Amino acid sequence: MILSWSPDEKINFIPPSESPLCTFCTSDESCKIVRSRTKLMNILVEKGKHQEAQSVFNDLIRRGHKPSLVTYTTLLASLTVQKRFEHTHSIISQVHKNGMEPDSVFFNAVVNAFSEGGDMEGAMKMFSKMKEYGMKPTISTFNTLIKGYGIAGKPEESLKIMEIMSMEENIKPNLRTYNVLVRAWCNKKNINEAWGIVHKMVASDIKPDAITYNTLVTAYVQNGKTEEAENVILEMRKNNVQPNERTCGMIIAGYCKEGRIRDALRFAYKMKEFGLRPNLVVFNSLIKGFLDVSDRNGVDEVLTLMEESGVKPDVITFSTIMNAWSAAGYMIKCQEIFDDMVKSGIKPDIHAYSILAKGYIRVQEPEKAEEILSAMQKRSDLYPNVVIFTTVISGYCSIGSMTSAMRVFGKMIEYGISPNLRTFETLIEGYAEAKKPWKAEEIVQLMEGFDVRPEKSTFLLVKEAWRAVGLTQETREEGLEKFSSFSRLQIPNVVLSEQKRNNNRTVLREAAESSFACRFGERAPVVSQRNFRGWISCQVGSFCTVLY
Repeated sequence: MILSWSPDEKINFIPPSESPLCTFCTSDESCKIVRSRTKLMNILVEKGKHQEAQSVFNDLIRRGHKPSLVTYTTLLASLTVQKRFEHTHSIISQVHKNGMEPDSVFFNAVVNAFSEGGDMEGAMKMFSKMKEYGMKPTISTFNTLIKGYGIAGKPEESLKIMEIMSMEENIKPNLRTYNVLVRAWCNKKNINEAWGIVHKMVASDIKPDAITYNTLVTAYVQNGKTEEAENVILEMRKNNVQPNERTCGMIIAGYCKEGRIRDALRFAYKMKEFGLRPNLVVFNSLIKGFLDVSDRNGVDEVLTLMEESGVKPDVITFSTIMNAWSAAGYMIKCQEIFDDMVKSGIKPDIHAYSILAKGYIRVQEPEKAEEILSAMQKRSDLYPNVVIFTTVISGYCSIGSMTSAMRVFGKMIEYGISPNLRTFETLIEGYAEAKKPWKAEEIVQLMEGFDVRPEKSTFLLVKEAWRAVGLTQETREEGLEKFSSFSRLQIPNVVLSEQKRNNNRTVLREAAESSFACRFGERAPVVSQRNFRGWISCQVGSFCTVLY
């Protein structure tokens, strides 16, 4: 039975005082439960279910069992994958405290943990201790150390480890050794040294593989040299190494990043030479690239190639095209793309809904943006988040409808979503635009009830709100009395507690009343039909028809 787990679950090394200890474990006999649970941990780790493996370990401790060396090794390996290096020393301490004799597997796991965490001092100490115990390091041990120095940004030290491996231990570097070194130099942005390692590989009769060349391709792309990355393919083919999807995907992404979209598309066609075809990620990158430069013919060509390749669009494809229409202010087309996505059987994600909401806010139609909240409520697998609520609130604030903004704020609270700093500052800006600085102060007071701390920017917004109605810090008290506000908040001093509570109740009551006046479940957005010429056209399937 798999135990329940929480992402925040801590690791326990000591059983609770009330837990009875296992008699087999205390007598150092082999415990069947420990063996079976350790086996289960291994299975979970292999499946990538690291938190569940951790829960199994914690359960062993809670039930008074003493983990075996294999149990600790499994736990350490799992934590290393999760990059939770803070527990490494504790595990070493527990092994020592329980009088266990570390084996080579445990030593290698510890060396790997320190290396992955960039703690090469700890890794080398454990390496030395391993030799003190009379254990011969393997090529895997040396490769781990070489990798560790690469992570720590010290490829020169990686070379020294390779020398020790060859000269002192008489172990020949293998393909992984060289690939790790190539990556170490590439991470240091020294591609010339990386090529030097490749030449050493060839001289040692070790053939570079796709991983070797992909590492070089990645380095060139990351340094804005995609054309040189493409030239790596010539070297690959010369050495009878076939480029793979990863190679081609990185080159296309590199050209897109550099704004060379036509080159990216040219290379997508070139993939046929390698017996490959572009995947969905590549097509989405190309579509976005051509949309960014408003090249409708380019989008049309990509969509045609997409259909010819038998690749179906996904939510990212639709969202990318939606975003282009939204950013241009053509919300009819944006909504049509959205509707077509739903008809295709693709469920919109939170990003797609956000694009719609932001688009309607841009064209000052916050009512339609609010209707998106109602549409999301009908789904059981997706809920509006703080970003979408804040977006809708900002729309009402921008047109000066603060009653509606507070009504949506009330919905947000009713829905169980906590507002963040941006939500409150949006409301403050809204009241500033509406020339109601005393209301802006009430929002600052309300923040404390939601455990959101005002920042310097918050107080500056309130200050600007007062300045907008012709009042300075000095004349503010006169303004407060004039507008009959309850607030006595000093900027940036704290307010009097009793007055703060009164104002919190006032603002919350307004929000709640507005919320109950307009529940969720409003009709879906209605898009008015306006005639205009589309700036994108395509011929691919039903999902493209709305692009005309």
